[in-house]
Amino acid sequence: MHGDGHPYSCNYSAKQHSVQATELLERMSRANAVVIFSRSTCFMCHAAKRLFCSMGVSPRVYELDEYPMRSAGKDLERVLVAGGAVVLPVVFIGGKLVGGMDSVMESHINGTLVPLLKEAGALWL
Repeated sequence: MHGDGHPYSCNYSAKQHSVQATELLERMSRANAVVIFSRSTCFMCHAAKRLFCSMGVSPRVYELDEYPMRSAGKDLERVLVAGGAVVLPVVFIGGKLVGGMDSVMESHINGTLVPLLKEAGALWL
């Protein structure tokens, strides 16, 4: 969790559309137990989606470069970057920012990913 108690908030305070993008991002990050912000042409994004699917998890994927996300995708990506995400994918579990592929793989390797997924209701076993 970040500063003000929201699962993902940042100091990106440019214009009203940026505030709207931040609010939209916060709602979207809670839309499913696992949420991935992705680009359809990104190899690491594809790897993240495959990892979760191979574990029996059905993530909600937002492809920021495809319709209908394309119009809001650039604003959302700016908010993600301003909040500390360097590259896509950006993964939320249980409405909380996990991070990019590095953080997801670290959690997977050190054994903390499955408990996170269970706590969020994404896995039952």
